[in-house]
Amino acid sequence: MTTAIPDAMLLYRFQQGDEASFTTLFQRHYDMVYGVLFRLTGTRAEAEDLLQEVFLRLYERPLHHAENVAGWLYRVAMNTGYNALRAAYRRERRERIAAADGERSLPATEEEVTRRELRRRVQRTLARLPERAAKLLVLRESGFSYREIAEIVEVAEGSVGTLLARAQAAFTKRYQEEGE
Repeated sequence: MTTAIPDAMLLYRFQQGDEASFTTLFQRHYDMVYGVLFRLTGTRAEAEDLLQEVFLRLYERPLHHAENVAGWLYRVAMNTGYNALRAAYRRERRERIAAADGERSLPATEEEVTRRELRRRVQRTLARLPERAAKLLVLRESGFSYREIAEIVEVAEGSVGTLLARAQAAFTKRYQEEGE
């Protein structure tokens, strides 16, 4: 029976020059980091690009080996993804203004248009929420436990439920406003 090497040990080994340890960390956390980023961005390509940024930050500036690697990665992923989401929101606003001036897009199926608009509406809504609220919702939607969310967002575990309820209420309100 093989016991998995703890993240802290892998990080320490990487800091000592063992590239294979970094590869193991990457493989171990790839799916969860990618999932968080995909839920925020809604596109595979952008999630992959942002995932590379997150792991590049770990590679270039490794943490102290005692730190929680998973928590750090997910925190950085949330910040990176949320920044990309806000940038996309600003870009989309500029594009809508330009489209109102007479530009036309290529025709798409009704289903594609509906799906794209729903994704954009959710992303616009998340971008308008306070950062912590958006992070809480995405982390919960990504399947994180209350304990994990508390660690990543750096709040008391007992307050996660209340914070999620408030975030959901704020999301619902802004989502409805977005549709008007």
